[in-house]
Amino acid sequence: MHFTTAEITAWLGAFMWPFLRIGAMLLAAPLFSARTVTVRIRLGFALILAMIVAPLLPTPPAVEPLSMAGLTIAVQQVLIGLMIGFVLQMVFSALTQAGETIALSMGLGFASMVDPQGAQVPVVSTFFLIVSTLLFLALNGHVALIELTLMSFQTMPIGVEGITRVDLWSLVNWGSTMFAYALLVALPAVAAMLVVNVAMGVVTRAAPQLNIFAVGFPMMILLGFILILLSLPALLPQFTEFLALAFGLMGQFIGR
Repeated sequence: MHFTTAEITAWLGAFMWPFLRIGAMLLAAPLFSARTVTVRIRLGFALILAMIVAPLLPTPPAVEPLSMAGLTIAVQQVLIGLMIGFVLQMVFSALTQAGETIALSMGLGFASMVDPQGAQVPVVSTFFLIVSTLLFLALNGHVALIELTLMSFQTMPIGVEGITRVDLWSLVNWGSTMFAYALLVALPAVAAMLVVNVAMGVVTRAAPQLNIFAVGFPMMILLGFILILLSLPALLPQFTEFLALAFGLMGQFIGR
């Protein structure tokens, strides 16, 4: 059996380019990039997906992987995968910021735990992160993410062209949407806690002998947990809407 250099290069490119895009997506996307998911598992999963999708793709450009053009294509595939995963990561970051804002308003800003993503966040943020992860799995968001990544090979074929400057600016502008939804999730509890703070201030002025530190902190924490419980039913439509916007932005990146 005799194989030419062009044939070996074509076979290597047909597998390597999808592997880079899928691997970068798994590296940046939530749930897949958690510390509990080891690098070996991510690499194996990316390898399986690349082996499945490689025979279904159009013929990739015959480019030497170690050439400048091959390096450009590799960078583009990594950028596409990172942007797809990073947009979804910002959805979970919005809920983490909302939990941090609520924790500060109820006096739990000092209580921190290590979340599954590896960051040091308040315990309320960890609770919101766990709830959002369960909602994401219940909505089959992980399946939609993998499907969107595999569809990107049809709408954005492997080549030198990929992510543009307009796409990068869209990602930067998406940050304002993340902060807006974080405020939307945290606003009911924060507004209610502000009223409680004002009421505790009035009580302190009316009864100066009352130890506000012994009474106020437990009351604030208790009311904060009650407000979180009451606001949980509104979390599902807000999270679903934000998730739909994120998938719409990712579809815009890949040309769908």
